[in-house]
Amino acid sequence: MAEVFARHKQPWTADELSKLRILAGKGKGLKEIAKALKRTEESTRDRARSDGIGIAKLR
Repeated sequence: MAEVFARHKQPWTADELSKLRILAGKGKGLKEIAKALKRTEESTRDRARSDGIGIAKLR
């Protein structure tokens, strides 16, 4: 059976956290930030909440 690499529950790196803060500070939306970080919207939202980072709600 072939070995499958799953990227589940990977720890956040300092680089990703700084990019999250920068993009959120620029007013980017959740979907755009998650795509830039190559993470799910859910994990991005959860991490932002735990760090007290506000993400803009695009309308």
